[in-house]
Amino acid sequence: MNLDKAFDLLIGHEGGYSNHPNDPGSETMWGVTARVARQAGYVGPMRELPRDTAKTIARNQYWDAVRAEELPVGVRFDVFDTAYNSGVKTAIRMLQRAAAVSDDGVFGPRTLASVMAAKPHRLSMRFNSERLLYLTSLPTWPTFGKGWARRVAGNLETAAENL
Repeated sequence: MNLDKAFDLLIGHEGGYSNHPNDPGSETMWGVTARVARQAGYVGPMRELPRDTAKTIARNQYWDAVRAEELPVGVRFDVFDTAYNSGVKTAIRMLQRAAAVSDDGVFGPRTLASVMAAKPHRLSMRFNSERLLYLTSLPTWPTFGKGWARRVAGNLETAAENL
């Protein structure tokens, strides 16, 4: 899976504009928070954030940061989607725990070697287990949990197609 396909799947989860009062991310468009958009140089209204700008942000801040191109196809999207939804360090820590390596949040050679040595189906299941454990621990689970659970279920279906 390449960035183009992954971003299309991601937007299927994120949708368009949102400004939910219980969302710690506050105002978002294409899942990009106003804070992240401003840091990336976007100055316009969030409702008008171009999809291509969101995709550039996704590549620079999430896809490349989790080294998605180097990950096994069966977990590539899961890790990217988690980074986009919960943060890069959180996604890397989940990946490290799934690969049974120290979870320091730094994606170095030891992490990559452990990820590549893992059985792809086991890595995928363990990663998604870590993700669900994390999401259910959040104080916003009562508000957003049903959507997050559906998101992970969809990701499991995607992983099954790619394993």
